[in-house]
This record gives sequence, C-alpha cells and structure tokens, in this order.
Amino acid sequence: MKGLLISASAKSSGKTTVTMGLTAALARRRHIVQCYKKGPDYIDAMWLSHASGRPCHNLDFFTSSHDEIVNAFAVAAAGADLGLVEGNKGLFDGVDLEGFESNAAMAELLGIPVLLVLDTRGMARGIAPLLTGYQQFGSNLKIAGVILNQVGGPRHEGKLRAAVERYTDIPILGAIGRHQSITICERHLGLMPPNEAADVSGKVDELADIIATDVDVDRIAGEVMGDVVTESETKTGAGGAVVGIQTVLKASSDRVAIAYARDAAFGFYYPDDLAALSRAGAELRPFDTLRDENLPEASGLLIGGGFPEILAPRLSANAGMRESIRQALEGGMPAYAECGGLMYLSRGLNYQGERHPMVGFVPGEAVMHKSPIGRGYVQLADTGALPWPDLGAAGEMVPAHEFHYASLENLPANLAYAYEVKRGHGIDGRNDGLIIGNLVAGFSHQRQTAANRWADRFVAFVRACSQSVQRQPEQRNFRD
Repeated sequence: MKGLLISASAKSSGKTTVTMGLTAALARRRHIVQCYKKGPDYIDAMWLSHASGRPCHNLDFFTSSHDEIVNAFAVAAAGADLGLVEGNKGLFDGVDLEGFESNAAMAELLGIPVLLVLDTRGMARGIAPLLTGYQQFGSNLKIAGVILNQVGGPRHEGKLRAAVERYTDIPILGAIGRHQSITICERHLGLMPPNEAADVSGKVDELADIIATDVDVDRIAGEVMGDVVTESETKTGAGGAVVGIQTVLKASSDRVAIAYARDAAFGFYYPDDLAALSRAGAELRPFDTLRDENLPEASGLLIGGGFPEILAPRLSANAGMRESIRQALEGGMPAYAECGGLMYLSRGLNYQGERHPMVGFVPGEAVMHKSPIGRGYVQLADTGALPWPDLGAAGEMVPAHEFHYASLENLPANLAYAYEVKRGHGIDGRNDGLIIGNLVAGFSHQRQTAANRWADRFVAFVRACSQSVQRQPEQRNFRD
C-alpha cells in the first residue's frame, strides 16, 4: 500500500474538503482508499468515511501508544491500495512544544510523505519562505508536494507558481479556486456532521469533480505517495490489545445484546471501538432516538455523543422513546453515555432560550453556553466507584477528550462519580462519569486501548448484569 499525510500551515485551510475530494476522485479511478484522521475528531472522520466507502479510523498520540497507532493504520488498511491521513491543525502544531504529537511526528512514525494544502488568500511571493521554512524545520520529513487552495484567479495562480518554482523544489500538484458551492456548513465543533447534512453524496461528488479538474490526481497516486510496510510479527498486549501489525482476535461466544443510538442526533462512535465491543461479546443493535418508539430488545444501552441540542424539539417530541429509555434505566439496565448522550438522559435540555424535556433519568439540567465549557484532552483517575470489572486494565490515568458547550446543572450534592478529573473539566471541573444505578455517563469521550479497556469492561458488566437477572427467577422459585 502507498500512503500520504495531508496537512496545512494552519487549521481551516481546506484539508478536509481536499482530502474528501481527492479520496472520491481516486475511488473513481478504481483505487481502494483507506482514510484516517489524526486526533480525536469524529466529524471529519465521518465525512471521509462517506468519501471512501470505508470506515475512517482515528490515529491519536494522546490516547494510543506508537505501536497501537502503527497497528491501527495497518489493520484498517487491509484490502486497500492507498492510505490517506488527514492531519489536524497545522503541520507542526500540537500540545507538546517539542512536537512529539504533531502531524509531522505522525508522518514520521508511519513513514509516509506529506502533501501540504495552503490557503493562499492574501499570499503571493510570501509562499516561498513559508515552504522553505517548513522544509528546514522538518528536516526528517518529506514534503512531497503542495496544493494551492482558495486561489483568486489565473493572475494570482501565476504569481504563486512563479514563487514556488523559483525558490523551492516542492512540486505544485494543484491549484483550487474559490468555490462557494462546496463549502460545508460549520458548527462549534467544526464541520456539520454528515448524518445531519443534506445530499452528502452530491457534495462529495462535486468535490471529486473539482479535484479531478484542478489537481494532478494520477501523479499523487503514482509518484507522490510513499510505500508503506503493513506486515510484521504479531504482538498482543494485555487483554487482547493489539500492538503488532496483523492479529486475528477471536470474538467472545457469550454474546449480549447492546442497543446503541445511531441517528442524526447521536453518531460519535469510533469504528475500532465498535469493533472492540463486538470482539468483547456485544451484539450491537442500532436504534433511532428520533423515529423509533421503543428500545430494541437488549441487555445494555450505549448512547454516544452528537448534537442533541440541534434536534432537541424532535428528541423531546418522541415521548415513547424517552419513556422506554427511562423505564429501562430505572429497571436496572446497564448503560454508558458520553457527552450528548448524557445531555439526552438529563431532565431537560436548555438551548437558545427554550427548554426541551429529555429522558429525565439524570437529575440535572443540560444547559448550552456560547463558549466551550470543556475543550481538549482530559486525564481521568478512577475513583473506585466505577461498577465495571477492572479486568486487570493497565494505567493509573484514563486518557480521553472532551469538547462541549453544555454544562449539567442543578445536580444533587451526594452523587457518585467514576472518575476524578486531573486534567480537563468533565461534569463540574472535578468529577466525571456520573453513576446512577447501573448507568455511567459523562462528558469525556473514551477510546479502547491497552491502557483503557473501556469496551471490554462495559460488555463484561452488561454480561454480569444479564446473568444476574437470569438467575433471579430460579432463586425465587427455589424459595417458593
């Protein structure tokens, strides 16, 4: 397989739209493209999944080890001939001053070259020192080409090309004009998720048409992408956490059904986490919080993140589903909810001056604010109250991330929490992972890794609760 990381000098430079269009244009040429997103972003990954027809996988230094990243890259690449990694922020940007978790570091770890997408608005000759500076700063990095984005016209393009060709040895692989029709609406987290957007296929097709016209797609696939080694000895860490390249994991034969919300309101799930749940023994049964009146038959419940505030009137109007979930939780169904899922389980969601009744199991009000309440990576310490079995999980700290404009207000003071927040905000700046009955719900988004086997632990908890329920009638009959 050949691979390439697509980055930029700064965020909002057009990386996602270019990557989407390039992916779709390559697919038209009968390439099988596997996409990846650096960092924890759900939304860009969802768009890239649509463009490629394959689940896009996230590669994240904060939550995963280097071996796990390399493994995730290789395992997802099975059956593909091209791999495209979309970076986040700028090429050298990151939390760490030394750049250990930057896009450049990701390219070096995977051994793939970089394609830069530059927003050229207000730029002419100045593009040359920018590119030469990037080359010198990343001496171990191969910048294989540049795509000029937001070009103002033929005259502007000519100036840019002349500067790049005179002062650098970086090939220009495309020049894209200012196409208002392909702009994807943005929200406080970035792009609007495709599970809400209209005519997703039409938008991707239009991007592919533009890229096919303005970018040298064949040269990128044939010359620019670098060869990737995708085979090595298998190594398996604790609990089946894969740290090598190719591993066959046996799924548990003791299956339990877990209903999970997957619709326009809730769609933030990592494909490798869903796969981990399945390997642990979960039979995942999707349901629609907006259209379905009742939960599917299941032993457990999972509600991920999303934008419930945007669809709050419709969520509230579906009283049947809200009541079905509330009764299930009151009856002791084991459940896990993240961010938007937590908001949905609250008493009400307050947004733009209106209150919308929600499920009502969590004794608090979800309130949306104009500025982020929690944003970025978090570190969580297990308080010992988490009801899930530990399964010998490694690591004293749980690495996760959060990005929410909502707070959870008017909560009672005597509630139990699964995690103490060491970095980040969580629910109240000190705690996250609210525990009520068999529900664990918080603002943090977790990932299944060797250091945080949340999927294994949750499925084991669902199984234990299910087996306990199955034994109860026999015990009652014996006493009778």
